[in-house]
Amino acid sequence: MQIDIITLFPDFFTSPLQSGLLGKALAKGIADVSLTNPRDFTTDRHHKVDDEPYGGGVGMVLKPEPIFAAVESLAVLPQREVILLTPQGQTMNQALFQDLATYDQLVLICGHYEGVDERVCHLVTREVSLGDFVLTCGEIPALALINGVIRLLPGTVGKEESLKAESFEAGLLDYPHYTRPANFRGWEVPPVLLSGNHQAIAEWRYQQQKQRTQQRRPDLWQCWLQASKTASTTAHDGDNF
Repeated sequence: MQIDIITLFPDFFTSPLQSGLLGKALAKGIADVSLTNPRDFTTDRHHKVDDEPYGGGVGMVLKPEPIFAAVESLAVLPQREVILLTPQGQTMNQALFQDLATYDQLVLICGHYEGVDERVCHLVTREVSLGDFVLTCGEIPALALINGVIRLLPGTVGKEESLKAESFEAGLLDYPHYTRPANFRGWEVPPVLLSGNHQAIAEWRYQQQKQRTQQRRPDLWQCWLQASKTASTTAHDGDNF
């Protein structure tokens, strides 16, 4: 996968792209990340990338010309998504990452200041947000998106089976995890995990997923219940020949 980041602050990504599983995945060529600075495409001597908003108001707005030029300088792969990181976009979730992991190329445009000139949206195929809050820059959500997508690509995570039981993969939160020692400061590992009974362990984990989701994320729990009901109805309908 090719990931192109349009950013005024390329140095922001230096350390994160070299660290942990993300750094290893890039070193193995599972994905390639390139940084493009719109300032390099300005034509005035001050390399100006922002200006005052038409109609007045506080703050500055990123100009369209440098962003267009930066994006248009990139090679275009067959399956390509051009994403603007903005608080007004679709909120990131696991389903979004799974979808984006199927693309050949992601172009991420990092906004700044009061935002980007609205005409930049003519370049964009999707707008994405980290959540219902405002940050100082688009680099932070861009990094979250990169991490969430690349870890789904084959070869990034050592045991790909571990991805299947994570939070949100089946619409539920993850189950509790324990390791040695079996007793720590009086807190003991649930006996079922020490039993060696794999069927009982699987059932316990599933029940823990449901319990945690219901308690911690009632919104997610209601979505899961509805999805389960729909799946059950569909399955029964399929039995009617």
